[in-house]
This record gives sequence, structure tokens and C-alpha cells, in this order.
Amino acid sequence: MTKKINALLGSLLALTSAAAFAAPAFWTDWTAVTTAAPGAVGTLSVGASTVNVSYSGAYSFVTTGAGTNYWNPATPYTSAVVDNAPPASDIIALNAGGTKTISFSQAVQDPLIALVSWNGNTVDFGVPIEILSFGGGYWGSGTPILNQAGTGFFGSGEVHGVIRLPGVHTSISFTDTSENWHGFTVGVVGLADEQAVPEPASLALIGLGLAALGGLRKRRTV
Repeated sequence: MTKKINALLGSLLALTSAAAFAAPAFWTDWTAVTTAAPGAVGTLSVGASTVNVSYSGAYSFVTTGAGTNYWNPATPYTSAVVDNAPPASDIIALNAGGTKTISFSQAVQDPLIALVSWNGNTVDFGVPIEILSFGGGYWGSGTPILNQAGTGFFGSGEVHGVIRLPGVHTSISFTDTSENWHGFTVGVVGLADEQAVPEPASLALIGLGLAALGGLRKRRTV
């Protein structure tokens, strides 16, 4: 009986972990370009919280409203961690290489950067990054090749995907190289001061598992 209980507990843990891991991402609503210096501003609505986001650096164009949805298809932007692509046409497109900075009005946990068409580009964030997903996107397909330090990547082909910067951040700086244009937007799964809350599916699995355990224990005592 003990072996059965342990096996059930192991299965329950695996199922709840898998269900709770993927989560909807909150993506930036870019609202305006800045005139005092090249850049753009926007907001992240994370539950009841609003985080102001600013981008500083050269750009080719910024879409803040209706326009081409370069996040379609959604396949390269979903993974075991993130279950939704950026939902709108909002995007910042870069062409001239150099240093760029993204700043947040409050600390965010594990920020995400969604990528469009980073073709033959060498990128470095100066801090460790994780490649969450990539695949065929609006302009084709490519593979991000992580550099030796784990702080950036080289875009082999038309890279579309999502990278994550683990840890708590109030700003992100990166360098890129010049090309026709490559685009990005920024998202988060949660803020730095939030605690992870199990999703309804996870809670249901936990309830079923506890009920099954109760049944096994009752049979054992009868």
C-alpha cells in the first residue's frame, strides 16, 4: 500500500508541475515614440498592476496601433513556459546596431523578449539568457545559437522566438548588429513581488490526487 501511495504522489507531483509551469505572458502595449531622444514608451498590465516600460535607442520603426501582425503565426512564441504569443501588432523594429536599453518602472521577474526576423544578428545582453522557443515565423525560420558565455546569441537564419532573462530586473541593456530590420517586444509572466499562484487546472489535479489518497488510506484502515 505504501508503494501505491508513493507512486500516486509521484504522478500527482509530475502532473501538477507540468500544468502549473506554462502561464500566460503579459506583453507590452507600446503607446508612443519619444521625441527628446530616440525610443518608445508603453505599459505592461499585469493583473491589477501597471508597469511603465521605456525603450531607449535607435530604431527603424515603431508600431503602436493597427498594423501588420508580425507575431503571426504564434507557434515560435509558445513553449512549456509561455502559452501565448504577443496578441497585437505592437513592435519595435531595429536596423542600426548598437546599445539599446529597456527600463521598467518597477522590478519584474524573468522578463521575456519576443523576436521577429533576427537574421544573421549577433546579440549580447551581458547577463545569462535562456532560449525558450523558436521556429517558423512571419519571415521564415532560423535558429538562435547561444554564445559561449550564455549571455547572447547568433541568429542563424530568420530567428523568430522568445528568450528569457532569469532574475529580477528593472532594466535590460543589449547590443545588436545592423541589418535591414529585426523586431522585438517585451513581456513578463509576473512581477518581482508576486508569488506564484496555481492555475485552476493544477488545483483540480491536486484535489483529485488528495481524494485518491484519501480513498487509499480509508481502504487500508478498513
